[in-house]
Amino acid sequence: MEIEKLAKALKALSNPNRLKIYLEIAASRERSFSADCEICGCPISKIMETLNIGAPTVSHHLKELVNAGLIMTERQGKFVIARINETVVADVNRALNLEGAP
Repeated sequence: MEIEKLAKALKALSNPNRLKIYLEIAASRERSFSADCEICGCPISKIMETLNIGAPTVSHHLKELVNAGLIMTERQGKFVIARINETVVADVNRALNLEGAP
């Protein structure tokens, strides 16, 4: 992974609200593996509800996470869904040499 891309991803996660949002999306991913879900991914409305953050703030932070390549968003019916970008997360892990660490 290029140093610039790695720095952009880490910078995006350095904001406490963005980190909370990212971790909520990641937790939603884990929950969807253990249950058959109608909407797989994390609905943005759930983030606002769970973290008690307003729509404009969540929108701004989601944009930063998307620009850093950490998440992807898509519309499913009336919902906007966020998902972790597994490829970028794997690249960050490799760059930080975290894969296979005890």
